[in-house]
Amino acid sequence: MFPFIKKVKYLYLKVAIKKIMSLGKSMLKIIVLVIVVLLLFILVSPILIIAEDTTEGTPGVDMAASFSVPKGFEWVYPGSSYNANGETLHNIHFIDPENPYGAARDIISYTYHYTPHIIVSVNDEAAKDIFGYDLVDNIRANDAYNGYPGNGNAQGTMSRGDAVGTAMLMGNFNPLEIPLHVLMGNIKFFIV
Repeated sequence: MFPFIKKVKYLYLKVAIKKIMSLGKSMLKIIVLVIVVLLLFILVSPILIIAEDTTEGTPGVDMAASFSVPKGFEWVYPGSSYNANGETLHNIHFIDPENPYGAARDIISYTYHYTPHIIVSVNDEAAKDIFGYDLVDNIRANDAYNGYPGNGNAQGTMSRGDAVGTAMLMGNFNPLEIPLHVLMGNIKFFIV
């Protein structure tokens, strides 16, 4: 009788393992499909990545970049990006509080003549954890404008994009923080 029970347990485990493997293969196929679709999106239309300062009363876009497979990263300056009414990317939450990312899409389309369909919003907390807590200080140290008009303490000589790029390279990049901040809502994805 005991050999019969062992055989039933073995068969049960064998069936369970097959089901798990089948489920794993299905999940892998879904993940690959999502990655392929995302890459196709990027080939057709760049992704807009925006750095939002959520410490302000109404968040503002402090810096942005577009990413596409053919061109890589290109800096987008919020103060120089505007719509037909002259409203800037920095103020998207004032322009359209109900649909700020639609306003961002329209501004990028008007200024740069491409339409991002995916927008990734990264707040200060996520940026600091991913690139290091001194990220903002490093940007301000290198930025000739220093974020404040007429600031006599601005020692930097770089454009805002170069200052951000340099600060990101100087920081301790920690990619393990990305999924954590996605789950916490500090990095958000919008399809517009």
